[in-house]
Amino acid sequence: MRPLTGPLADHVVTIYRGGRDPDVQELLARRRDAYVDCLRLAGVLVPDTHLRLMDDAGVQRPVIVQRAVPDEMMLVPLLRKAGPEAAIGLLDRVATDVAEFWRRVAQRPERIGFHAQIERFGMDEAGPLFLDTFPPLISYNREEMGNLIQRFADNGLVRGLGKVLPGRLRDMQDRWYTPAGSISTLIDGALRLRPHDGEEILEWAEGFAATRLEGPWRNAVQAQLARHARAARVGAGRWTALGGRDRPHA
Repeated sequence: MRPLTGPLADHVVTIYRGGRDPDVQELLARRRDAYVDCLRLAGVLVPDTHLRLMDDAGVQRPVIVQRAVPDEMMLVPLLRKAGPEAAIGLLDRVATDVAEFWRRVAQRPERIGFHAQIERFGMDEAGPLFLDTFPPLISYNREEMGNLIQRFADNGLVRGLGKVLPGRLRDMQDRWYTPAGSISTLIDGALRLRPHDGEEILEWAEGFAATRLEGPWRNAVQAQLARHARAARVGAGRWTALGGRDRPHA
């Protein structure tokens, strides 16, 4: 929801599935605060954002209130309307922030991730904004995060998949937890949004990987780019990215 009037005007309000598991939700709320701190300490700009656990007839519901970014300043519409050179400039700014995040958290002991889906970014005069802080990708192991995805997904298909094939939910998070996975997710989104500029985007991505990423990260991103190039040569004509809501707080 995005109220037009009242005390929450100019904010986005996102309400998640409720439940009677206060221990799970209270830990999640603490870790979400820790994740926002982690992002900001690593140089990632996050709009003013708060999570509250609201009581709804005995059921707790996580509610996130975040300062809204104007629709026209979300990264997706900016990329769609920009010319090729300007679009690549936007991608370069976001990718630079993502790579720097990973450098700054490299020595932290927790398991930390960054889901760099292109729909999760906006822009302001200070640079890229990252909008998604839920679930918090900090301190949860692989199985715990798979359980959280199932627990809070607003998509019934995802929840059903988690019951039948829980391993698929564990697998879908893997890209969030590596530098190369984050960068590749961003590139995938750009290719999906601007398929006709695929050659230019891949050329930029190759240069970015070669000059701005460290060895293991560079090798993994270049392997992903090689797969894209092979797909283009056989005329696949489409690009896919990791699924999720096409709005913040997925």
